[in-house]
Amino acid sequence: MVDFWASWCGPCREENPNVVALYKELHSKGLNIIGVSLDKDAKKWKEAIAKDRLTWPQVSNLKFWDEPIAAQYNVRSIPATFVLDASGKVVAKDLRGAELRAKVIALLAK
Repeated sequence: MVDFWASWCGPCREENPNVVALYKELHSKGLNIIGVSLDKDAKKWKEAIAKDRLTWPQVSNLKFWDEPIAAQYNVRSIPATFVLDASGKVVAKDLRGAELRAKVIALLAK
């Protein structure tokens, strides 16, 4: 899963506990996440990672909306979540909460 977010994004921060719970539940069954931040302030970004307990890999070029990874995925708003299958193909996007959990469980069952 690729999760686009930022420390300054209220909806992103509200969704983070759901993603943390999902990761704790399903990482041992094969769920991997990479967080891609659209932050521009490294200190605030790192503080948010610690505060929200985001334990999966996090990357950011600190380029705000000019984040090149976000451009590759055509991200126009955040939070933006892309669920990929084992081959790396995007199979779902922008799911949250229970819908995200259900999709990930279904994919891991295959």
